Amino acid sequence: MANKNSNPSITPKTKKVVIVGVGIIGASLGYYLSQRDDLAVTLLERYTPGAGASGHSFAWANAFGKDPREYHTLNRRSLDMWYRLAHQLDADIGIHYGGEMRWESNPQRATQLCQRIQHIQTWGYPCRLITRDEMLALEPHLQPGNVLAASLSEADIHIETDTFIDVCLHRACSAGAVVHSETEVTGFVIRNGSVVAVKTADAEFSCDVVVLASGVQTTELASLAEAYIPQQRSPGVVIETTPCVEILHNVAVIHAPPTDENHQHLHLRQLADGSLRIGQGTQEGINRDDSQQHADALLARAKTYLPAIADADAIPTPVGYRPMPLDGFPVLGFTKAVSNLYIALMHSGVTLAPLVGEMATLEIADGAQVDWFVPYRPERFG
Repeated sequence: MANKNSNPSITPKTKKVVIVGVGIIGASLGYYLSQRDDLAVTLLERYTPGAGASGHSFAWANAFGKDPREYHTLNRRSLDMWYRLAHQLDADIGIHYGGEMRWESNPQRATQLCQRIQHIQTWGYPCRLITRDEMLALEPHLQPGNVLAASLSEADIHIETDTFIDVCLHRACSAGAVVHSETEVTGFVIRNGSVVAVKTADAEFSCDVVVLASGVQTTELASLAEAYIPQQRSPGVVIETTPCVEILHNVAVIHAPPTDENHQHLHLRQLADGSLRIGQGTQEGINRDDSQQHADALLARAKTYLPAIADADAIPTPVGYRPMPLDGFPVLGFTKAVSNLYIALMHSGVTLAPLVGEMATLEIADGAQVDWFVPYRPERFG
């Protein structure tokens, strides 16, 4: 990647911001911060952009299962902001529109789905119950079997994270930002309670603000500045497949019931190249089995509902560790321990990327205190 802008802004860049971590959150922050003429933005990534949790994510942007209500609202706000961000970037950023469709064949789970839909409708979430015939009209390749309840969440999308990250970094670099890949942060130079430089094996990057958008590494890096940002370990597996025929003509994501009581729900999406991404259980579920046998079994279960993908082969992917704050909610804001160290850690990074990028920029660049972030400040951990 060409990192330096050959035509930097005429306005002098008087404030240096270093972002540590270039996944979907770091890339979004890099884009938004780089649009401020007075900020010199540097992004440091220990591997390659998007190689961490963003590359392993199922990447479903939604507020369907997000509780309590204030957290649901945060995700809903950001989900709606994806559409505006796509307009601002004016490029293919890897969004697949069409909503999320799910159904249940078990009476108890069907009742729970109906109750959930009714509940989040009262919160203004654009979702509704649909019939089996409506399901098949949306997705003719589907063979859903017994359907006791089904729903469509029409605003939901999925994101090809590598495409989005590439576009954000291109725009950031065009505005003067610099990206350093294969550059691992080893520590900080701290004077009078502030970080004055970020240390790597080969260099020091002077700074006025440091943003940790480092995913699972955030806890370790924050501890180097004596900030306590605890996480739980959250391994997950989303398999890939070889390209196959287009099977999702209208919806972006489907959630299918277990094929039997010994298995979990399936979630499936299709990328522009025809390949599939398939996971099981909930987005927060623990799964460490990244074997070929597991990948084959997951695809076989998907084929029972979508026989048109019979020619696809499963490609196992290594287990990925998702950022997961200890209480499951985002950590956003400057730390008490170090006044210019900003934390941007969360699960649901794909959903929250537009909101965090734009609102954290207000806090970093303008000194604002965004009240949406009040429940998620770092000091709640003591």
